[in-house]
Amino acid sequence: MPTIRTLRNSLIALGAIGVLTAGSAGVATAEPPGIPDEATARNQLAALTVAADGSMAGYDRDRFPHWSSQGDNCNTREAVLKRDGTRVETGGDCYPTSGSWRSPYDGATWTQPSDVDIDHVVPLAEAWRTGAADWTTTEREAFANDLDGPQLIAVTDNVNQEKGDDGPEAWKPSETGYWCTYASMWIAVKHEYRLTTSGAEKAALTAMLDRC
Repeated sequence: MPTIRTLRNSLIALGAIGVLTAGSAGVATAEPPGIPDEATARNQLAALTVAADGSMAGYDRDRFPHWSSQGDNCNTREAVLKRDGTRVETGGDCYPTSGSWRSPYDGATWTQPSDVDIDHVVPLAEAWRTGAADWTTTEREAFANDLDGPQLIAVTDNVNQEKGDDGPEAWKPSETGYWCTYASMWIAVKHEYRLTTSGAEKAALTAMLDRC
């Protein structure tokens, strides 16, 4: 069974969650925690079990409870908005009142949190058909709210909706310079949670790592 991460940890102090690296025009680009380097990502990819995707029978997003409370009136979505934004200010309810967000998938910058979605790098439906159907609800909640690994990232809302539940063999960020990082994040999540990969998915990830 997958390793279950602690949903509420020492990084609840929201200003301390995650790392920011310099982006364009003074706006930071998010770097979720736990992104492996190329060599580690290749080793993790090699360790994944290759198998055909399972059935979607029984799938429902509600079987992955989110966004869970992270303390201080904040839920997981708000924690990621705080982590991934620049100069983010929040109200007493933890919802951002100001700030900006640069989406690494398409390079766009937004100043309204309503324009930003929190992407599950490995989509919930993708997880379901590659192993999560056998998890408990508690395990699926941990996956859907994982702040310790590179599973959650703030991106342009319509880009996230365009991605849907596609794997990298069917969808990639339009910013080709981000392909190495995206593949590394995807691989790290699948490796951590012992999810399977299809042959086509593995080939696409390998090609993306070749851009590192």
